[in-house]
Amino acid sequence: MRRLEHFITGAWTPAEGAGSVLTDAFTGEAVFETGDTPAMAPVLDYARQTGGPALRAMTPHARALMLKAIGQKLMEQKEELYALSHHTGATRSDSWVDIDGGIGTLLTYASRARRELPNSNVMRDGGPEVLAKDGSFVGQHIRTPRQGAVVMINAYNFPVWGMLEKLAPAWIAGMPVVVKPARQTAYVTEHCVRLMLDTGLVPEGAIQLICGGAGDLLDHLGPEDMLSFTGSAAVAQQLRAHPAVIAHSVPFNAEADSLNAAILGPDVTPEDPEFDLFVTEVHREMTVKAGQKCTAIRRVIVPEGIIDAVQTALVDRINTTKPDDMGRLVSAAQAQDVRAAVDKLEPEARIVVGGAARGTWHPPTLLRCDVPLKARAPHEVEAFGPVATLMPYSTVEEAVEIANRGQGSLVASVFTDDTGVAQEIALGIARLNGRVYFGNRSSAASSTGHGSPLPMLIHGGPGRAGGGEELGGVRAVFHHMHRTALQGTPDQIAAITGVWVPGAATREDRHPFLKPLSELEIGDTIRTASRTVTLEDIEHFANFTGDTFYAHMDEAAAKRNPFFPGRVAHGYLIVSFAAGLFVEPSEGPVLANYGLDSLRFMAPVSAGDSLSVILTAKEITPRENETHGEVRWDCTVLRDGEAVVAQYDVLTLVAKEPRELG
Repeated sequence: MRRLEHFITGAWTPAEGAGSVLTDAFTGEAVFETGDTPAMAPVLDYARQTGGPALRAMTPHARALMLKAIGQKLMEQKEELYALSHHTGATRSDSWVDIDGGIGTLLTYASRARRELPNSNVMRDGGPEVLAKDGSFVGQHIRTPRQGAVVMINAYNFPVWGMLEKLAPAWIAGMPVVVKPARQTAYVTEHCVRLMLDTGLVPEGAIQLICGGAGDLLDHLGPEDMLSFTGSAAVAQQLRAHPAVIAHSVPFNAEADSLNAAILGPDVTPEDPEFDLFVTEVHREMTVKAGQKCTAIRRVIVPEGIIDAVQTALVDRINTTKPDDMGRLVSAAQAQDVRAAVDKLEPEARIVVGGAARGTWHPPTLLRCDVPLKARAPHEVEAFGPVATLMPYSTVEEAVEIANRGQGSLVASVFTDDTGVAQEIALGIARLNGRVYFGNRSSAASSTGHGSPLPMLIHGGPGRAGGGEELGGVRAVFHHMHRTALQGTPDQIAAITGVWVPGAATREDRHPFLKPLSELEIGDTIRTASRTVTLEDIEHFANFTGDTFYAHMDEAAAKRNPFFPGRVAHGYLIVSFAAGLFVEPSEGPVLANYGLDSLRFMAPVSAGDSLSVILTAKEITPRENETHGEVRWDCTVLRDGEAVVAQYDVLTLVAKEPRELG
């Protein structure tokens, strides 16, 4: 039996004094033990003074590449984590959700950050706001990294995923983390941290680990720190009320347990595919991780006319579930907690199948509450194990009301093949759920299921579920950054953000397409010569492309259109002519055009009008470990040198250094 160690202030620190013995959930054998919590005062200072500067010395894309490399190393050594995870009562498939799911989330953030975020610690939030008629005074929202630490208090049920899904966006944002896993499974988290540190890729101070109580750690939280918690709603309320959290307005994100609902649509009969999909999903959510998931289905809401059929189908599934088919509750104490919760449910819901635990094995237990709108316990008490309550509804409105009695959930699922039913239920329950999942025959083969949070979608929920929000793609990165409104001249805003804005200084020396990134600067501009659009151009473009829309071909019909003076040029003709005006055709540092953003046609162009272009380097993003980067160009197309007829961003890939040309 090994005593777990803390990793604090840059070193593994033995836990001393009295602690807790951690047992194997299958055998009851003592496998690890924890010790006393050391002094916490230096921990946050070390994170702020060492870890934060080390992370922020890297660019966001460099941090993302670090995550990718760490994730790949963890994937190579994941079997070590699987071996430890078995002690927690998890089966191989249970552990897959935690281990492969956690590493996969890390790799997803590594990829999305490089694709979707600028390579700068200053990130714009939206575009500039013009605050003066002459454009001399503008506003811009920006996000910058907080210079504190994120304290992460995690639940026992996902010792790997629970850490990595929080850590990934924090590190991308440039914030160090202090991880405090739940005692029961802290040994899995501890080994994962060891594997990460062994890569040699983690900057000093970027991560610290506390395997035991948090001691007075929270007393030392400051205004730039953050607190993230996964666990019970009761503990979330205690943390939210901590004096330091209140005094310093510490951002607090809670993902708490919730009474998630699964609703079977009124259109479904026992013969429909949705019926079997629904029963399968409920059974899966009761048995995966032995029901120890914050997203597990707790309330099974079905049409009153087929409740007996649903009950029979679920009982048949449950009766075929043997101890070897599912994992165990994490400890004997957890089995007692589940039993106590079932005892609270029983006055208002009778047990249909299942019952008391035998050691840490708890049979899937289905209760039935026939008057859910008169009951309270099924909407307030969560048995955090393989337990769910079946309840009927008579109308869609009643199903929505029953679901909403949960007072806020992480996820609800709806099984229906009727889009009208899907719409009605979604609009009724969305406001009280972080995620709403729809299941039917069309998505059965590709669906990820009710209980699986995905890194690109938000995870969290209102009310009882904690009111927090995690994941959701790069949204989670922004949670770790402070948003500030800037006001100043265009030159000042451009200097701060690294992004050119209209009105800022420009430079016109040579064609910017001839400049590699090492020479190109934001504000580099070309003002082109003009080209007159003829009627022959319009007709040729129409016939060549097949776009013979009446506004381009029929003078009388075009004049009847309230937006046009007569026949007008195609919008894409304007864009094509603009490219012909601003492109430098010779071989050079520009490698490819990979798209346009925010294209808008502002005014019509008629035969006889002349077009010219102002093209300005707007944003330059070198790619880490590549020989090229991305350049975003502001493109303004003018009619007769005055009226703006089109506005858009041109996206190109450009070499970092001059190319050797043959």
